[in-house]
Amino acid sequence: MSSTVNLVKLWQEMQSQACSCHDPLIQDVFATNIGDHADFSSALASLLGTKLADRSISATAITRLVASILQDVPAIAEAAAEDILAIRDRDPACPDLVTPFLFFKGWQALQAHRVSHHLWQRNRRHLAYHFQSRVNELFSIDIHPAARLGRRLSIDHGTGIVIGETCIIEDDVSLFQDVTLGGTGKLSGNRHPIVRRGAMIGSGAKVLGRLVIGENARIGAASVVLEDIPANATAVGNPARIIGTPKATSFPTTTNPAHPVA
Repeated sequence: MSSTVNLVKLWQEMQSQACSCHDPLIQDVFATNIGDHADFSSALASLLGTKLADRSISATAITRLVASILQDVPAIAEAAAEDILAIRDRDPACPDLVTPFLFFKGWQALQAHRVSHHLWQRNRRHLAYHFQSRVNELFSIDIHPAARLGRRLSIDHGTGIVIGETCIIEDDVSLFQDVTLGGTGKLSGNRHPIVRRGAMIGSGAKVLGRLVIGENARIGAASVVLEDIPANATAVGNPARIIGTPKATSFPTTTNPAHPVA
């Protein structure tokens, strides 16, 4: 899938934003994570290495692993950059590009998942599970390495997010805290939701089973969804019911817009 993001320009803007901070207590954070790196991919590898390290696998080893993956699959870094831009555009609490990179655990968990998913696809599944476990321990966000995620995703706040093994999330989706995209107890096969492009799922919502949340659909906070929700509809309640009249929303045309990046 082609990307419209310019990583060089984005990184220059992030470095400029980091240099504009004059708080002496935070300048070292900016320097270590942004100023000391030549490009976005290098900084991302270092950030994930630092976050995911534990007594079993060092930060250096993880950084090297992630750097090699980003070199082999540039689409992962491109997707990470598109996620940052999406958060800046959608989240009124996000003032710039460096804030989600350094401080938003939803964005960081997404990028760790992209690496874990790559490992899963290459049959390094125990390592993928290890990184999934670390993200859960660090951020209280549990994304199965096999889940297929698109681009320009936003996980706001993030605490309590659960995304199951056979879940598919297309591009431009927004999730809020405590959302579960889970199963209903079926033991095998495709048992988790498909979330189509542009959908928004509100905080505390539970979407269970192999159902489809349609393009641009909205799921209200604390709703429980057990059936398909059509495109452009708004669903609320337990069990969720459709309210109002669906209104179509258009997105810019992209190449293969719903294809996960890895």
